[in-house]
Amino acid sequence: MAQQSKGGQLRIIGGEWRSRRFTFPDAPGLRPTPDRVRETLFNWLAPYLPGARVLDPFIGSGALLLEALSRGAGSTVGLDLNPIAVTTLRGHLDELSCSSAQLVQQDALVYLNQKEALAFDIVFLDPPFQKGLLEPACHALETQGWLAEDAWVYTESEARPSALTLPTNWHLHREKKAGSVHYALWHRMA
Repeated sequence: MAQQSKGGQLRIIGGEWRSRRFTFPDAPGLRPTPDRVRETLFNWLAPYLPGARVLDPFIGSGALLLEALSRGAGSTVGLDLNPIAVTTLRGHLDELSCSSAQLVQQDALVYLNQKEALAFDIVFLDPPFQKGLLEPACHALETQGWLAEDAWVYTESEARPSALTLPTNWHLHREKKAGSVHYALWHRMA
């Protein structure tokens, strides 16, 4: 992925918008999920993604959200505290004439600690590292009603999945490592 002084680029790797390229702003803690990791993740999710309701509490570059929409997600909600990231992603969605994504500029943990009436089928959790955000986000998803009965939750972390303290009804489905990033797919069992 080419890094430029004003930001970077990402490429949608599958689905309706395959090979479309977009820029994203430079921001502290922003590390877009690499193409190779996204390809693996979306292969894992292929049977569950069409029509799914998807939540991405830390949208950053928007790579996971755009990929999910390109591959048939029914609707998405993305959160980020950075106004430039949200504005940039809104522009990309407008360019794609996509109306099935809702973007909210808000702190993810504040948002997730509210009760949710509609449950999500798939959640992407790739918060900035070294901020202590992953585990509290996981627990808020579980306790505040954000997850469908058999939801899938994707995590990226600096720690091995077995070292994370996550809800006990989340079962590790798959895990891999790319460089210093551990990524995993968890299946929620009600």
